[in-house]
Amino acid sequence: MTVSTRAIWAAYGAVAVAMLVTYSRIDPSRLYHVSGHGFVHGGLSRVVVYLNFPVALVAALLGGLAAARIGARLAGIVCVLLCLVVVVPGVVSQSNLDAKWVNAVPALGVGLALVLELRAGPGRSRVGRPELVAVALLGLLSLVWIAAELGFHETFGVFLAGQLRPGHPGPVAAAVHLGHHHGLDGAMLAATAILLHDLPRSFAGRAYVALMFAYGIVNCIQDAWTEQIVKRGWTGRTIPNALEPRLNTVWLVIVVIAVVAFLVPRRTVGDAPPAIIAR
Repeated sequence: MTVSTRAIWAAYGAVAVAMLVTYSRIDPSRLYHVSGHGFVHGGLSRVVVYLNFPVALVAALLGGLAAARIGARLAGIVCVLLCLVVVVPGVVSQSNLDAKWVNAVPALGVGLALVLELRAGPGRSRVGRPELVAVALLGLLSLVWIAAELGFHETFGVFLAGQLRPGHPGPVAAAVHLGHHHGLDGAMLAATAILLHDLPRSFAGRAYVALMFAYGIVNCIQDAWTEQIVKRGWTGRTIPNALEPRLNTVWLVIVVIAVVAFLVPRRTVGDAPPAIIAR
């Protein structure tokens, strides 16, 4: 089967809508490192930060691919540069997720990427059963975070969710706080990389997708490990925070996974139809 880049945009858009509603109506003391109340200072502020991280990381790829489909090289370069401002230290900080003026820059890049996508028509990537199974597993792991994104706790008979864990550091005592989780970001980044693995043709594009997968899967596992393993008391050994690049073991693991992902063979011409179809 094929997956359209429009489906990728729609998935991130759905999370943004859920976030807007949840952060507009729930008191920030029950959320994570935000202070604003209401539609503008609560919901819209958090969505702007979400457009920076992780959406800008995905928009840089999708915008670049869309620009290539219509030969808009300069627009593609501008889009990528605007989006990647998010990697500058301090543009997005986990300790303060209220929107700042600088967050308008990557958000503008996301907007340009969407314009390029609409102008170019959707790209399509061929995916097989292994990719679909991997994405489905990431979805199952993310169920507790999806519920939290929608503003309620749900264990699904498996997860810790609203249970109190006051002995663990964090702004709220619940094992899984309401609102957005970087574990969901990681799962979605990894799923995006899996589904779009065959689209980039350049070395840089393929390397970017491989790094996106590695970064996403490690952050997904790190958040799930903390909330579902450490907070159950099964172990006191934590996985270091992997959101920002550091010279440590967890980032060495990210680099190794990225290299392995980059070396995964691409489909041959006989395996699948062309990966990009412009409509």
